[in-house]
Amino acid sequence: MGSTADMRHRYEKFELLEQDAGSDPFALFDRWFQLASQDGLIEANAMTLATVNAAGEPEARMVLLKSYSEEGFIFFTNYDSAKGQAIAHNPQVSLLFFWINQERQVRINGQAHKLSVADSTEYFNSRPYGSRIGAWASQQSQVVERKTLEQRFEEYAARYPDAVPKPPHWGGYLVVPSSFEFWQGRPSRMHDRLCYRKAKDQWLMTRLAP
Repeated sequence: MGSTADMRHRYEKFELLEQDAGSDPFALFDRWFQLASQDGLIEANAMTLATVNAAGEPEARMVLLKSYSEEGFIFFTNYDSAKGQAIAHNPQVSLLFFWINQERQVRINGQAHKLSVADSTEYFNSRPYGSRIGAWASQQSQVVERKTLEQRFEEYAARYPDAVPKPPHWGGYLVVPSSFEFWQGRPSRMHDRLCYRKAKDQWLMTRLAP
C-alpha cells in the first residue's frame, strides 16, 4: 500500500482578514467563486454534498451548483436517489467547495428545500437532450446492469424524440444556509478560518483556530 506522508504543499497565495472579508458571506462567496471560475478551474461549481441517511450514516458525493443568490444554493437531482431519500429523512445538509488554485475552501451548512415544479421544469428544459432522456432512463442509486440502462435510454429516446417532459421524480433543491466557513490556506498550517452564523437577521463572524 502507498504512503502519502511526504505529500505536502505550502499554502501562501492569499490571506483572509476580517476587514477584507466583510459582513456578508454571500458577497464573499461570490468574490471567491468568480475568481475560481475565471482562473481556468474545470467546473468550479462542483461541490461535495453531505447528507445523513435514515440509518444515521453520513454520505457524501459530488454534485454541481447550478445557481446561487442570497436565498441560497441550488442543485438538481433525482428525488428517489440515495441523496433524495436522505434529504427527505433529514433536510440538514452540508456543502463543500474546494478551489485548489486559490488554496481555498468554503463549507456551508443549511437546510435543503425542494424547488417548485415550475422552477425545476424551467431548468430541466434548458438541459441537453441526452441529459433529459437520462433523467428518465436512470433509476438513480438502484442496482442495474449496464445493458439494461442502455436499453432504457433507447426506449425513452424513442418515446420522446423531440420534447421531453420533466420526470415527476426529478427536480431541484434550494439549500438555505445557517452557517458559512471560509478557509484560506496559509504557511506553516496557520490557515485563516472565518465562520459566519445567522443570528436573527444578522450574520455574526468569528475566527476559528486552524
